[in-house]
Amino acid sequence: MDWLTPIFEKNPEVPVFLAIGLGYWIGKFKIGGVGFGPVTGSLLAGVLIGNFWHVPVSDTAKSLLFLLFMYGIGFSAGPGFVRGVRDGGWRWVALAFFMPAVGLLTAFAMARLLSLELGYAAGLMSGALTESPVIGTASEAIRSLPIAEAEKSRLIAQIPVADALTYVFGTFGVIFFCANVGPWLLRIDMKAEALELEKEMGFERHSPGIASAWRMFELRAYEIGAGSGVIDKTIAQVEAAVSDERIFIERLRRGGQVIETTPALVLAEGDVVAVIGHHASLIRAIGERNREVFDRELLDVPAATFDIVLRNRDLANRPLQEIRDEAPDVRGVYVKALRRGTEQIPVMPGTRLLVGDVLTVHGLEPAVRRVSPLLGDVLQTGGNTSYLALGLAIFAGAVLGIVVAFPAGGVHVALGTSVATLLVGLAMGWRNSIHPNFGALPADAADLMKSIGLAAFVAMIGLKAGPVFVQALKDIGLTVFLAGIVVTLVPLVTGLLLGRYVLGLNPLLLLGALAGAQTMTAGLAAVQERSQSPVAVIGYSSTVAFGHVLLSIGGTVLVWMLA
Repeated sequence: MDWLTPIFEKNPEVPVFLAIGLGYWIGKFKIGGVGFGPVTGSLLAGVLIGNFWHVPVSDTAKSLLFLLFMYGIGFSAGPGFVRGVRDGGWRWVALAFFMPAVGLLTAFAMARLLSLELGYAAGLMSGALTESPVIGTASEAIRSLPIAEAEKSRLIAQIPVADALTYVFGTFGVIFFCANVGPWLLRIDMKAEALELEKEMGFERHSPGIASAWRMFELRAYEIGAGSGVIDKTIAQVEAAVSDERIFIERLRRGGQVIETTPALVLAEGDVVAVIGHHASLIRAIGERNREVFDRELLDVPAATFDIVLRNRDLANRPLQEIRDEAPDVRGVYVKALRRGTEQIPVMPGTRLLVGDVLTVHGLEPAVRRVSPLLGDVLQTGGNTSYLALGLAIFAGAVLGIVVAFPAGGVHVALGTSVATLLVGLAMGWRNSIHPNFGALPADAADLMKSIGLAAFVAMIGLKAGPVFVQALKDIGLTVFLAGIVVTLVPLVTGLLLGRYVLGLNPLLLLGALAGAQTMTAGLAAVQERSQSPVAVIGYSSTVAFGHVLLSIGGTVLVWMLA
């Protein structure tokens, strides 16, 4: 393989892309259901390549990629972070701040107790808490210290060693704790708890009339026959009589003429009504009493599906059932899906809405257009990235990170370009959620910045650490691995106790929130699988944005504390 040596030395971008490709391949493998993921896979691939070939990695390229990643993650987390502080409820905010703080302090304590050097301490935190951005923020903080360049490089090379040693248990620990240990400590039956919570929120798994009546499926025409119970009743009265079925009379043919309906319109024998609703609901409420007919002209009306960002504060912190019953202006539409940040929230009568939630609303186009302004702003898809905002925001964040410094251990340590860029991205993302045309960054573009940016960055870190990785593993491996177990478990145990016995959070939602605070989606999936219910995602979505932001900043803070 010597023929690769000159290629890699003269073209260092080649092994970087090789490490990314191999990293995503390695990330697919699972041991006992636990996988490394593409980021850790790219790190390990970089270490492997760097162990065999010398690759001159550019610090400028590393910084460029990491700043793109930090801006992307800040932009994505911004709406959820600000919404959580403002509308999410103080108990969830308290838990979301508590767990990253405990994780940081535990990593600091273990580093002091075991006399770990800065690099190993930072890698311990990033791997045990499964937050790879800590690698970047800690590296930058180390580079800002008033020490020799060779010493900086040596300390930074330690980070991927400790990260690789602790990441596997960091992942497994969260999964096993949230799905097994946590329920055992709380003495709960997860399936029974999920059923009780679903019942409280109005969701019944085996009752499609309740679960699915919030979704639009059919538009059908029925002729009102003699003796029908709806004759001489207004449309409002008819719809109210079957309110649980969520059906709406949107159009009507009378005397050969198609007319638009109003709630006060009185139905008569021979009318042909166009009714929208779930198929089974239509049969139960209408079809058994009136004859279905085919009326192309009556049914030939466009349907629409809009994604709407909730802005109406009068509807915030209220369950869908209450909005449906007390806000007649929103009749005629169905909430098909609900997204909070990047997470899909179950659509149930008891689901509470928060400002910034994205509702997928479906119905006939006139009804959807009428209701949309009452809810908020229609989310425009397929927009272009505002490169002006992207460039200026990262520039502003980088300058801010260089200028702002804090005293630590007798020296002044800069905030750091990565942390400041994260904070600017957070502010830009929040602002964009209020004004979608401001600083536009489509979700696909942000995902690319986050995935490739971080994977390429850690691959470069691995390439530089490759030559010293094996020896460091021999010197410090067992010590760091055992310390990682402590750093993973302490925030989970203390968060569980605080959340349940001090804050009084629902136990199932709490387990989801623990996974969110440690940014472990696989932990949420394990809770959902064990409980056979999706509702834990409500707790997860309340803390995950805080976890990403606070843990990333924690890498810088840890170096300050240990400096």
